[in-house]
Amino acid sequence: MSENKTLYLLDAYALIYRSYYAFIHNPRITTTGINTSATFGFCNFLLELLELEKPTHIAVVFDPEGPTFRHEMYAPYKAQRPKMPEDLRKSIPYIKDIIKGLGIKCIEIPGFEADDVIGTIARKAEKSGYTVYMITPDKDYAQLVSEKIFMYKPGRSGNKSEVWGIPEVLDHFGIEKISQVVDILGLMGDAADNVPGCSGIGPKSAATLVYKYGDIDGIYAHIDELKGKQKENLLACQPTVHLSRTLVTINADVPTEYMADDLTKEHINIKTLEPIFKELELFSLSRRLIETDKEEEKTEHLCDVKVKYSDRSKDIENLIQELEKVREYVFHSVFISGTIYSSYPTWICFSTENHRVDFIKLPDAKEEAEKTIQLFRSLLENPEKTLISPDVKDDIIWLKRAGISLKNSIFDIKIAHYVLHPDMSHELTRIALQYLHYTLSEPQKTNRQLSLFFEDEAQEDYDFAEKADVLFRLKAALNAALMETGLIRLFNDIEMPLVFVLADMEYEGVSIDTEELQRISEGLKIRIEELEREIYAIAGHPFNIGSPKQLGEVLFDEMNVDGGNKKTKTGQYSTSEQVLAKLENEHPIVSKILDYRGLKKLLSTYAEALPTYIDADTGKIHTHFNQAEAATGRLSSLNPNLQNIPIRTEEGREIRKAFITGDDHYLFFSADYSQVELRLMAHLSQTPQLIEAFRHGEDVHTATAAKIYHIPMGEVTSEMRRRAKTANFGIIYGISAWGLAERLHISRKEGKELIEGYFELYPGVKKYMEESVEKARKKQYVETIMGRRRYLRDINSRNAVIRGMAERNAINAPIQGSAADIIKMAMICIHKQLEERKMKSKMILQVHDELNFKCHKEEQEALRQLVTECMENVVKLSVPLTVSTGFGENWYEAH
Repeated sequence: MSENKTLYLLDAYALIYRSYYAFIHNPRITTTGINTSATFGFCNFLLELLELEKPTHIAVVFDPEGPTFRHEMYAPYKAQRPKMPEDLRKSIPYIKDIIKGLGIKCIEIPGFEADDVIGTIARKAEKSGYTVYMITPDKDYAQLVSEKIFMYKPGRSGNKSEVWGIPEVLDHFGIEKISQVVDILGLMGDAADNVPGCSGIGPKSAATLVYKYGDIDGIYAHIDELKGKQKENLLACQPTVHLSRTLVTINADVPTEYMADDLTKEHINIKTLEPIFKELELFSLSRRLIETDKEEEKTEHLCDVKVKYSDRSKDIENLIQELEKVREYVFHSVFISGTIYSSYPTWICFSTENHRVDFIKLPDAKEEAEKTIQLFRSLLENPEKTLISPDVKDDIIWLKRAGISLKNSIFDIKIAHYVLHPDMSHELTRIALQYLHYTLSEPQKTNRQLSLFFEDEAQEDYDFAEKADVLFRLKAALNAALMETGLIRLFNDIEMPLVFVLADMEYEGVSIDTEELQRISEGLKIRIEELEREIYAIAGHPFNIGSPKQLGEVLFDEMNVDGGNKKTKTGQYSTSEQVLAKLENEHPIVSKILDYRGLKKLLSTYAEALPTYIDADTGKIHTHFNQAEAATGRLSSLNPNLQNIPIRTEEGREIRKAFITGDDHYLFFSADYSQVELRLMAHLSQTPQLIEAFRHGEDVHTATAAKIYHIPMGEVTSEMRRRAKTANFGIIYGISAWGLAERLHISRKEGKELIEGYFELYPGVKKYMEESVEKARKKQYVETIMGRRRYLRDINSRNAVIRGMAERNAINAPIQGSAADIIKMAMICIHKQLEERKMKSKMILQVHDELNFKCHKEEQEALRQLVTECMENVVKLSVPLTVSTGFGENWYEAH
């Protein structure tokens, strides 16, 4: 074993009960009458864990039958718990046999609960250098979390699993030290285990008390500082509070011979497992078992292989000569202070073969760093070489600042994983586990700015070298997966060329008129103050509009809006955007509050915040375009997020006045796809009526309204068109009659009639929706026109809410994803044409279906024609793609 030793400890009954009750309303029963709910759920989770994490050391820990030391301490402990259901009890022997057949040890120690045994083994393992994951949904385990011990909380109801380390535990409980977890639990008590705690003390008050006084002893030492009922309850419950803390404290000193090294995962025993799965009719698990077994046979335990690394900082010429001889190489830039726009890396790691890495350390001074990297120019500008990187875009940008134009073919590890698994995390640690069964070292982190510091410089060198080695080995694995799934074309033809486009856009940046923003800010402040006075006048007194508590009391207690809103579990009224939007027509104060909130957000998020993002060196904003975030394939942006600038209100649109070219020789140019998603719906559904409307250039919303209401297009009112427009776009997102009614402020009956009328008018759309869902049920994914996949693993869920969400995604994802594919291809086409024609104009922003440019005044018509041709002809659909364009001194005027 290497230093990267990992142990997984499963809390058996916590996971088994969870699985059993997940199917309580729809139990899994075999043809012979055996309830397999718990067996299926638990084993399904266990197989997923084996497939994803590839554990080398693992054990499942069971509670023993009979009393434990806690029962001797407190007889009522767990006394009220109902007996284990009979059909669940019958499942336990099967589950234990399956665990053993999977090559995993079952542990059970009389007199001690599973959490005590897990705590003991975990602490021993930690001392032996293991990283430990305690797999359980039980919050009590949080008290064991340390630098090397983590809670692995399985996801439920479609949510992903969570891993809790020290920061997550402290954040969840609102405490400063892990040792305070037992004080929180002791104060709260636990009704499920019959741990008394203190009456009237819940999670929030427990956290407040512990945070203020340190622990239970500190609370009682300062009991005279407390008042009222809380003080009375604490004094009355003092003996039970101390007892409760003892009961919830996990005993990490259980007498057991088990050590982490004894818990090696053995090979799967197919002969043992196949008869069990056959008897229990768990055929899907049986098929997965065979695949897992095959994986185990071919798994190379790469953790056993040490990476060889060399500092070549004083041997750069020979390093370059060696790199010139190979076809592909890892280029891993390590930014100690974070990959901000104006930073330079401190390390560059190179790898050209498995388990061997060379690195150089760049000088701290910018000029010296640029001189050093210039030595690699011939390598980096060679189109016959392939550069492998975890984030090529950042590399292109900083190299460009150093005067080098990257010409290599590129393979971006993060984006390759995103194409394959769009809804997963794309952290290198996760990808290495998934594709190489390799656990990366965890570098020490000593501050929240993500700066890395090491006591041992050699360890620092090794950790960066190890990452470079993993990147080199991942390229082959990910490329093979892309080929196997047929996603290689999407990766090579769209996502990789787009990296160069986005890098140039980020490098170019966009200029901001700070004086205009100041003017907008002042106007927003005036309007906010006016709204504040109007709201106070309606309410009859001033109050804190930003306080959900005060706002809820004014709206629902004093003004009785909507007859009074229900309070949440916290005892307060919900005043969320969603709640208030439903009540907008109930009282004039609601719309003013919504306007007030909207303007406050505009002021803080854009008008006042945008100047803070201006780079000191360039005087521009360089937003970061994220290519590997949205599962649909859409781009997002951050620092700042320019995708969400509101445009439905005039105040929101005003923000665009501050986006300028920053040069008198240039104009702002905007090009926007017209109703691209509706056109894609027409194409994908092959609905004749929609296709004809688009081909004849009709206003599709007016045409839809005319057909639904059986009137000539000339008689369609603005309200009819609005309803038709909402239906047109709502249908794409799988809107229900209730959702449509809510959005249009009409009755549910009218919403139902509108949708029925829509489907009667466009039967092809309904057929497309039904077929999309049916295909998704079979494949568990849907595809865009370019083959981009959106996985829908919950499409066959027994939970109607979860299944419904997956069904809506089955309808929408091919449309939204295809729109993303189209604009990406258009961007690649435009970027290529701009370079080939050596034009001065630059593409600077992408926002949904809109592209924005800094257009040289001499190139106005040439740019309009180039952009329009690329955008309208990048794909051939059954309907034409149309683009609206505009020029102006700023973004507002251009669009």
